[in-house]
Amino acid sequence: MKARNNQKHTRLGVGLVRKLSEDGKRIFTIRDAREAASFCGIRDSYVVESLYHLSNTGWIVRLKKGLYIISSSFPGMTPIHEFEIAMALVHPAAISHWSAMHFHGMTEQMPQRVYITTTKAIVTSRLTKSLKKNQRSSSREINGVLYEFIKIKPERFFGTKDYWVGEAKVIITDPERTLIDGLIAPKYFGDWAEVYSALESQLSRLDLDKMVDYSTRLDTAVVKRLGWILEKLGVEDSILQRLETFPIRGYRTLDPSGPRKGPCNRRWMIQENLLGRAVR
Repeated sequence: MKARNNQKHTRLGVGLVRKLSEDGKRIFTIRDAREAASFCGIRDSYVVESLYHLSNTGWIVRLKKGLYIISSSFPGMTPIHEFEIAMALVHPAAISHWSAMHFHGMTEQMPQRVYITTTKAIVTSRLTKSLKKNQRSSSREINGVLYEFIKIKPERFFGTKDYWVGEAKVIITDPERTLIDGLIAPKYFGDWAEVYSALESQLSRLDLDKMVDYSTRLDTAVVKRLGWILEKLGVEDSILQRLETFPIRGYRTLDPSGPRKGPCNRRWMIQENLLGRAVR
């Protein structure tokens, strides 16, 4: 009897997953499953139990309450891109930081996790406060991939665009906002040197007016860090003057993740806390 029930669960489950896949619902809700079930001869009262059995077989994976993805272990199913999964986990959201920098071709270093910026609080087993009082991060592992959520204030959620990744349209911070984020929290990019290197190599492709605008909408410290770097890279004075005249009280560290040590640059009100790291 038990074997017969398992065969029934398998047969019905295969039909349900195939219907969801045909409908383009590789990421789906319980409501989606109920709608698909009506075409597969599955009673509405059995849908939740069916999802339970499908999860146990590994053919679907529960992302969060009421949300699932079809696993690549299901016959004929290709893996779902991590960015597409990230978009389903929280809204609003944007792929950001090191993940965005790699997507835009600004680094060859592959991040070991997917970074997502959101205005929503994410409840997970690990929640840490950032060095910036207006940022918090948390992480969650799904199918062996670690997703890092960085929470920001709603008014700081800008500088994003829609991009196609495979078959899915996802929201990613644009190149300018991505590098500005590196001046706020370089720890989400590997380190400060990685951000500087990306800005240096991509300078000719960047919209500097946009970067100035972004920085002035965020932190005064970011304005001055950007000015310091652009001066090093030989950017024209008209850009530098806009950053230089932005008011600030007191010195800020160049690398926000480093110690408060090093010489002070009076023009930019920046403490050059690079601890011997060379900057060309």
